Amino acid sequence: MSSLCRACLTLFETGTRCPACRSPRVLSHPELPGLSIAHMDCDAFYASVEKRDNPDLRDKPVIVGGGQRGVVATCCYIARISGVRSAMPMFQALRLCPEAVVVPPRFDVYKQVSLAIRAMMADLTPAIEPLSLDEAFLDLTGTARLHGAPPALLMARLVRRMEEELGISGSVGLSHNKFLAKIASDLDKPRGFSVIGQAETADFLSRQPVRIIWGVGTATQTALEGAGIRTIADLLRWDRRDLSARFGQMGDRLWRLARGEDARKVAPDRAVKSISKETTFDKDIADAGIVDGHLWRLSVQVADRAKAKDLAGRTVVLKLKRADFSTITRRYALPGATQSADRIYAEGHRLLSACAPTGALRLIGIGIADLRPGDQADLAGDLLDPDAARRRKAEAATDAIRARFGSDAIIKGRALR
Repeated sequence: MSSLCRACLTLFETGTRCPACRSPRVLSHPELPGLSIAHMDCDAFYASVEKRDNPDLRDKPVIVGGGQRGVVATCCYIARISGVRSAMPMFQALRLCPEAVVVPPRFDVYKQVSLAIRAMMADLTPAIEPLSLDEAFLDLTGTARLHGAPPALLMARLVRRMEEELGISGSVGLSHNKFLAKIASDLDKPRGFSVIGQAETADFLSRQPVRIIWGVGTATQTALEGAGIRTIADLLRWDRRDLSARFGQMGDRLWRLARGEDARKVAPDRAVKSISKETTFDKDIADAGIVDGHLWRLSVQVADRAKAKDLAGRTVVLKLKRADFSTITRRYALPGATQSADRIYAEGHRLLSACAPTGALRLIGIGIADLRPGDQADLAGDLLDPDAARRRKAEAATDAIRARFGSDAIIKGRALR
């Protein structure tokens, strides 16, 4: 059976219309029964949740983001027609689409919807690798016998169930490895389902620009163009050793992906590498006291996340963005791991003071990296700060009060700035 009706989910041999319901929404591919690596990407996820919860927004361009001075978290497809894109500065997005409705993000709601989708995926396979709240890889190898249906039909059922139960649509890519499955999911959005089989891999890739390769951003693309490489066909003309000599590990990776080779497994237990939180100000801020207040609040949020995940970090990372959009990142390696807001803030404050950024800031972020299990947190103490242990005890008491009475039940004075 090499054809699937996406309207009624009937499997059949071949044809441009479904023999059961006569729908033209037919997915046909000779390798359809055997491909088992899938990538599912929700369509304009945050904006879709907002439109679902507020029907008045259904036919309007919607931008989810952080106010006039923030950036676009995501936008609906109506706004994308005007050129609005994720991560675009809000002022630029509103210049392109002045009629857009700007909605502040509701990450708690998005997380709940994401967990519901994840539970639906888990009904199909335990091999799920989330990439973010709204996308994941699934390895459906061997599930046909369990469910009595091939992977293509299981994925079609998944996106239908998402729409019927959650009001959220998604696009599916199905292939023989992760690299191609992710490319396929972007080929036909929204509500798409695309397949890239083994037999067509070489021909398909040779016609694509290098930017289609996952991880090739603006800087890498510029470097490749400097070497005369604009398409994957250009990459295929290079010797593997020459690519590696010119671009290092990236060169070897490009050589393999240009040929559709990707041996990475779908990894359900992909480790968290860092925990961070940042905020973009509604107006550029030059007042050091106000910036410090934001740094404290962000440090508390990072510490809360670390404690919830039972993790601690050996490295504190500070991120600043100036009014001209230039970015400063500073890191400090601690002698021992921490999940304490007080310690994260203290090191972030030292990094901020050492940076001595001139002029106003439009963004500040703080985080921890080099993560360890939570039982390794704050074992060494701080020999340079004899009051650190007392403050950690106070923080533990504060955590207990906030857990019982809410996150705003008790706050530090610096958080009021």
